Amino acid sequence: MALTNTQYNTIMKTYEEKQLSSRQLQNERIAYVKKNFPMYQELNHKISSLSLEHANKLLDGDTNALAQLKSSISILRKQKEDILINAGLPGDYLELSYTCSDCKDTGYIGLEKCHCFKQQIINLLYQQSNIHDMLKESNFSHLSYEFYKDEDLLHFENAVKTCKDFIDCFNSDYHNLFFYGTVGTGKSFLSGCIAKELIDRGHSVIYFSSVGLFEKLSQISFDYNAKEDKAELYEDLYSCDLLIIDDLGTELTNNFSSSQFFSCLNERILRKKSFIISTNLSLQELRDRYSDRIFSRITSNFKLCKITGPDIRMYKKRLTTRK
Repeated sequence: MALTNTQYNTIMKTYEEKQLSSRQLQNERIAYVKKNFPMYQELNHKISSLSLEHANKLLDGDTNALAQLKSSISILRKQKEDILINAGLPGDYLELSYTCSDCKDTGYIGLEKCHCFKQQIINLLYQQSNIHDMLKESNFSHLSYEFYKDEDLLHFENAVKTCKDFIDCFNSDYHNLFFYGTVGTGKSFLSGCIAKELIDRGHSVIYFSSVGLFEKLSQISFDYNAKEDKAELYEDLYSCDLLIIDDLGTELTNNFSSSQFFSCLNERILRKKSFIISTNLSLQELRDRYSDRIFSRITSNFKLCKITGPDIRMYKKRLTTRK
């Protein structure tokens, strides 16, 4: 599960906060017990005295001292526990509490990431992907072929197979996908299906609508005070496992957006970082709107998936209206 330094530090900070919160709670409980149960503190002092006494016996050669100490401490600890229980408190009231008892809120079991750490990675990736709500509907559990017929159905079936192959081979092969075709035929839906599967497997996925991406790039590129935000955004765009740009061609196409698009496209290809682009443009419209070098990069480095058919969004809207 590849993480950027920023992502890793974000997760580790949550563990530090959990540990700090646990220690503060423990200190508050210790203070409460000291104030209200003086006998408990007396037993603590007795344990300390016994430990010192038996340590001296060990130094003097008493081989039974350690066993005697363990037996005495066990009795005293039981008395301490009884004090808490009789007061209506749990016996482990003064122990550190953890949200994850397996790793004790460190994130690791030995050198391996704990299951709670892996879940935090997935949660973080969803949060940073920009498509958390979208994936509630755009996932394979909602996949349906009912809106497609004849050649449209064949196109869609081939696209679904391509998506599943893309997911299955994601760790071993470098691929990019370019979905194009008529409006409302499921291009964004399939992008979402892939995104959900990969995020659930711990891969970093970032989604932007074309309009949203270039507006964001324009905003921070011309803001002198946003240097750090700019650097962080570019690093995310270039290094995330999968970048999805939806509805290419809906943005205001000018020299700035074309230049930014080419830079992102070229850099990810050089780094062998996967890319999914969806558009309502035909291949000819793509060539006419963007530079030859952009068209060449896409047609040479992406698997082209044509999807045609009725506008499913409009079809569903008409059904809802009738009801």
